[in-house]
Amino acid sequence: MKNVHILLVEDNEGDILLTTEALEEVKLANTVSIARDGEIAIKFLNKEAPYQNEEEPDLILLDINLPKVNGQEVLKYIKSSDHLKHIPVIVLTTSSSYEDVTRSYRSYANCYIVKPVEIDAFIKAIGQIENFWISIVKLPNKNQ
Repeated sequence: MKNVHILLVEDNEGDILLTTEALEEVKLANTVSIARDGEIAIKFLNKEAPYQNEEEPDLILLDINLPKVNGQEVLKYIKSSDHLKHIPVIVLTTSSSYEDVTRSYRSYANCYIVKPVEIDAFIKAIGQIENFWISIVKLPNKNQ
C-alpha cells in the first residue's frame, strides 16, 4: 500500500481519537495531520507558519461543525483554490441534514459520510474509505 497523508479537520477530541484509532486499525494512513478548527485547516493547506514544512495531504476528512471557520467555508475555500481543489475532500460529520448534504455537494465535496454512532460501524466506514479512496481510486501524484 502506498504512503497516505490524511488531513483530519475535526474539533471534537473524542472524534479525533476515534477516527485516528479507526485509521490505524484499517491501516489506512501513514500520516494523519489534525486541524482542530477551520482557520488552522486553511493555514495548514496554505503552508502558513507554523505549517510551512507540512506535506500536502492526499485526502481531507472534513467535519462541518467547526469553530472559527466552519467546514462549509473550508470546503468552498479548498474547491475554489487552484492549488488545492485537486485534493479529494470527504465530509465526515454527524449532520445528516438535507441542507448540509446539499450545500456540501454544491461546494464540490467528493463525498459525504454521516459518522456512524456505533464504534464497529464507524471503523467499517473508515475501512470503506480506505477501500475506495486508496485501493480503487487513482489519486493525483503530488510530485508532478
